[in-house]
Amino acid sequence: MKKLFAEFFGTFWLVFGGCGSAVFAAGYPELGIGFVGVAFAFGLTVLTMAYAVGHISGGHFNPAVSLGLWAGGKFDTKDLLGYIVAQLVGGIIAAGTLFLILSNKSDFVDIGGFAANGYGDLSPDGYSMTAGFIAEFLLTMFFLLIILGSTHGKAPKGFAPIAIGLGLTLIHLISIPITNTSVNPARSTSQALFAGGEYLGQLWLFWIAPIAGAVVAGLIHKAMFEDV
Repeated sequence: MKKLFAEFFGTFWLVFGGCGSAVFAAGYPELGIGFVGVAFAFGLTVLTMAYAVGHISGGHFNPAVSLGLWAGGKFDTKDLLGYIVAQLVGGIIAAGTLFLILSNKSDFVDIGGFAANGYGDLSPDGYSMTAGFIAEFLLTMFFLLIILGSTHGKAPKGFAPIAIGLGLTLIHLISIPITNTSVNPARSTSQALFAGGEYLGQLWLFWIAPIAGAVVAGLIHKAMFEDV
């Protein structure tokens, strides 16, 4: 249960901090943090929680990460379902908290895109479904390679959260204009549930592409780098 609570709180912080920065601060008049600020916010959520609770649960905070580690032989099958449920619950409660704060703003009308992920008309810069799939697949694959490599027994000790957090920052710097950056099905699900409409209809891509990329990375690491 301690591991599941760690995953819950870690995913809550990722969604609240990352998506919260996009909802509240990205476009704030004159003082907005912009895409760069949002990218760093996502990276900092993972970095801080990896240090805070990573020693308890491994610091996944993402169903694709759990499945990628499983494919790489670093995570037990029996723990997969519990981790994924905890991550989804944490993300959804975080999104609900963001909605509660946003809806109590004096001039609130609607939540708009609510930092949800999308392609085509829902892509920040009009990228197609194919572009979105390729980006989400590749970026999640490299994210898992960073995770697996930085946590390897021969990697420098204590620095993995920094590499992982900066890796996630870089991923957002690349892909916010493409899909608003997912690489995390829990993060995508939490926002789509509140944004509704077509965001829910496009949610499939933000499960399939990240998970496929993560599993491929796990298999690559297991075959090529595990015994290095």
